[in-house]
Amino acid sequence: MTSAPAPARSATLAFTKGHGTENDFVLLTDPDGLLTHDAVLAARLCDRRAGVGADGTIRAVRSDALPEGAAALAEDAGAVWFMDHRNSDGSTALMCGNGVRVLAAHLLAEGLVDEADLRQGRGLPVGTRSGVRYLRRVRGPEGEDWLAVDMGPWHLVDPVGAAERGADAEVGVHGLDGVRRPGLSVDVGNPHTVVALASATELDAADLTRAPEVEPLPPHGTNVELVIIEDAVGRTSGSGGPLGVIRMRVHERGVGETRSCGTGACAAALAVRSWAGGAEAGAPERWLVHVPGGTVAVRALEGQRVELAGPAVLVARGEVDLGLLDL
Repeated sequence: MTSAPAPARSATLAFTKGHGTENDFVLLTDPDGLLTHDAVLAARLCDRRAGVGADGTIRAVRSDALPEGAAALAEDAGAVWFMDHRNSDGSTALMCGNGVRVLAAHLLAEGLVDEADLRQGRGLPVGTRSGVRYLRRVRGPEGEDWLAVDMGPWHLVDPVGAAERGADAEVGVHGLDGVRRPGLSVDVGNPHTVVALASATELDAADLTRAPEVEPLPPHGTNVELVIIEDAVGRTSGSGGPLGVIRMRVHERGVGETRSCGTGACAAALAVRSWAGGAEAGAPERWLVHVPGGTVAVRALEGQRVELAGPAVLVARGEVDLGLLDL
């Protein structure tokens, strides 16, 4: 009896898994833009039970191979690589401070950029949907090998509300006492709403399995950062000047609670700095932000820009059978 032919082998897709303070990503290398990096692929890969599992996918693609890359190349012709980032629900993401550092580590490991690119001039330019970002090699507070990224311009969405009330929104957080708390909207290339809590007990009690209720809700949603302030004056001394310290949890739109959020850490530090009176009141320009996945450093730069520094770790490489993901 002749046996039935074996089913054709499904196509496989090579990937790398990496994280920045446990904000994790599936990285795909696609220099020529041949891969269909759509919402379905991203959601299936990010599924933590039926896929590889991640907070998002990042496709490393040449800027000249996709339409969004034209703006990056117009801004800086050296932005050869573009971060095509999607959230775990498949939605398109504008910018991710942890993700762009992990992408830089991936490009370096794949031999697509050189270490020298991270150590000269402004650093390695990478295109994103929020503009070109520049990455450079730095040392962390304990001498760790970190990457820093110039996150570009930021702004308070409602400067008048920030000055008069320290807030421009109200936020209801599940798991707390039902009282809506004031929130401050900060744009760091994507939208954030920062809420200060009174204690670590409140921070731990917050239920971020459900999205906080923000009023008014921005048209495209918002990430919500819950913070407690450990030091807004910067009493810690060091060669870099005063250092503020905060602790944070975050609910990311399109993802849910994550172990870390780079743009969220920037937004949180900048909001606390604003509440402390800003540069005019001598508030620190450097901040340590403790998140469930570790610690990152935020620095306010001249020209209303902000820098994020932290680890970028690659943990695995492999291949996924797209047929088993029903793709």
